[in-house]
Amino acid sequence: MFKILIPAVACVALVAVSARTQTPDAASAAPAMAWRLAYEGPMAKLTYGAANSDQLAVMITCEPGQGDAVVYGEAHPDSPRLLQASAGPVAVDPLTGGAAYETRISLDDPSLTALASQGALRLVGDTGPVVLAADRADRRLVSDMLAYCGSSRA
Repeated sequence: MFKILIPAVACVALVAVSARTQTPDAASAAPAMAWRLAYEGPMAKLTYGAANSDQLAVMITCEPGQGDAVVYGEAHPDSPRLLQASAGPVAVDPLTGGAAYETRISLDDPSLTALASQGALRLVGDTGPVVLAADRADRRLVSDMLAYCGSSRA
């Protein structure tokens, strides 16, 4: 009886260990991307990326009274009123290996106001167009940033 029982227990233990050591698939291991608003001195910084990391899809910064925002990332808002803030690509993005650009856009540009009112920011980059979505709470963050930067307070 032990000749059958010992190999059976060893087989069950081996199956249990192999089931526990399998790595999760890439989709479940990917960090959650979300909109965040932070203030650094007088500057407001709206980012879409992973929490507590440098992994950002886009960063939009502005200051009160300036009238425009600076957009940093591999993609930029799909707007004909976009102004190139840098002569060419900024240093290579260490996370993606791609070139990042810095552009300026008016605070009342339809691409930013659509993000606040409709919850969608259309971006265009080397890999083509992409739309970043924002839920009701995220749209409130965008509205807060636009109101703050559109004011004259510092």
